[in-house]
Amino acid sequence: MLIFTSMNRDEVYMLRCLDLASQGLQDVAPNPMVGAVLVYNDNVIGEGYHMQFGQPHAEVNCLNSVKDADLEFICKSTLYVSLEPCNHQGKTPPCTDLIIKNKIPRVVIGCKDSYEKVNGTGIQKLIEAGIEVETGVLENNAVQLNKRFFTFHQHNRPYIILKWAQSKDGYIASSNDKQTKISNAITDKLVHQWRSEESGIMVGTQTVIADNPKLTVRHVQGKNPIRIFIDRKLQVNLQSEILDNSAPSIIFNQIVEKKDGLNNYVKLSDENYNLTGILKSLHSFGIMSVLVEGGSKLLQSFIDNKIWDEARVITNNELQLLSGVPSPFLNDANHGEVITLQNDTLAFYYKKEQ
Repeated sequence: MLIFTSMNRDEVYMLRCLDLASQGLQDVAPNPMVGAVLVYNDNVIGEGYHMQFGQPHAEVNCLNSVKDADLEFICKSTLYVSLEPCNHQGKTPPCTDLIIKNKIPRVVIGCKDSYEKVNGTGIQKLIEAGIEVETGVLENNAVQLNKRFFTFHQHNRPYIILKWAQSKDGYIASSNDKQTKISNAITDKLVHQWRSEESGIMVGTQTVIADNPKLTVRHVQGKNPIRIFIDRKLQVNLQSEILDNSAPSIIFNQIVEKKDGLNNYVKLSDENYNLTGILKSLHSFGIMSVLVEGGSKLLQSFIDNKIWDEARVITNNELQLLSGVPSPFLNDANHGEVITLQNDTLAFYYKKEQ
């Protein structure tokens, strides 16, 4: 028997749903992360989460996990699910049908799914089937977990995370065109973890030319994001690391439209050659989130156009460059968490709602 303190029963089980859901972070996009827990008489008899895009949803995995001895209790249990169950045929059947078929009497939901093919219809179908439905349990937590998914569908663009490393005196690069190591090894490993969690990673032309970055995940286990860069006149050397076919790349330009191995050249017109046009194109590719790693001009463009959601700023508290490329200027931002990793400070910011 569980002991409940400041949280009520529904919140405790929903917290477990969210914990399960988060395990799908690297693998379910463009689907949302979802966790499910089945409870009978304060005993968890089943749990699961959406593990891989195109594979069974959380509700299916949860019910499949129920032991034979507990099957008779399914029709007397409460199903907790972090996101509204789907009510349409996609790569998998509707989860609402599965819930109704198993005669589950009560369903507790974290938040509604704003995706146009769901958007309340799953909840309505369950209610019409005579199932008791409660929504909004730890709703803010549930929405935050799927911030990428909701931004993608509500704003028709990827969730944008800006990231840069700066010296103590506010420079992201030296003035002598030489590469300057700013963040430490521990922070570098964390940055690679961040890369593995997003659909895409973006840099500008000058960053590719000056730094020749690979933009893959190497310091941790995880999948590579799609590499995205803006090269209006196709100035980048074809032998550059970013075109090495070790991961897919999208090259926005004004000259050619073609597919070359894993490299996808996307031609944009003068009219659409701006951040809005680029993000619209990325949305059409199903890229749900983008980590923007530089350079300063590209980062500042996102900030000035108010097209960003989150910023992660790494400051080396021991390094002073005295001159160089100034860090982007972040405005309209709410301060978030601050973490210290040896000589680096990591500060998180979130764009203020307009």
